[in-house]
Amino acid sequence: MANNFDPSKNDPFQLFEEWLGEAKRADPNNPEAMCLSTVSNAGHPSSRMVLLRQHGPEGFVFYSNSMSRKGEELSENPFVSLCFYWRPLQKQVRIEGRVEKIPQQIVEDYFHSRHRGSQIASAASKQSQPLPDKQIYIDRFNEIDKQYEGKDNIPCPDHWNGYCVIPSSIEFWVEGEYRMHDRFIFTRNNSGEWVAQRLYP
Repeated sequence: MANNFDPSKNDPFQLFEEWLGEAKRADPNNPEAMCLSTVSNAGHPSSRMVLLRQHGPEGFVFYSNSMSRKGEELSENPFVSLCFYWRPLQKQVRIEGRVEKIPQQIVEDYFHSRHRGSQIASAASKQSQPLPDKQIYIDRFNEIDKQYEGKDNIPCPDHWNGYCVIPSSIEFWVEGEYRMHDRFIFTRNNSGEWVAQRLYP
């Protein structure tokens, strides 16, 4: 059985940092990958994998094209959920909260920290829109590449944004033998402090 854990002495952000560190050591292949679930104003859910780029007590940050399906749904309904699953550790973290856009200067600084090819690919993409032929996208990529030849920084598109998930709850899960898993959920009390509650698996 997986070792029991008692997060009552930890704040959820410290515990998340510890688990993410373990995940990086166990499998360095995108341990920051997380499932982001959004819901449209019609109540239709959708999920996809994105990468966690910053995290801390302020929240959990990812970046995206705001004209994509997720971007449109985030503008319609700011409430989302995140899920991390690290198979080598047999651990999972679920986060629920609402998103807020982060300042544009931070977005641009991050955009320009990416590989030049990734900047061009983002600028060339009409994410989630129909693409009749991939060559159209390749041609657009090459056009932007040529337009900014010799320059490392490609102008950050106006529709490319950063989002911070401000959590209302954070749940930690460890796999156990016979499905006797350990589960704790953190929520804020009236004083704004995070309080852990054990849950049945």
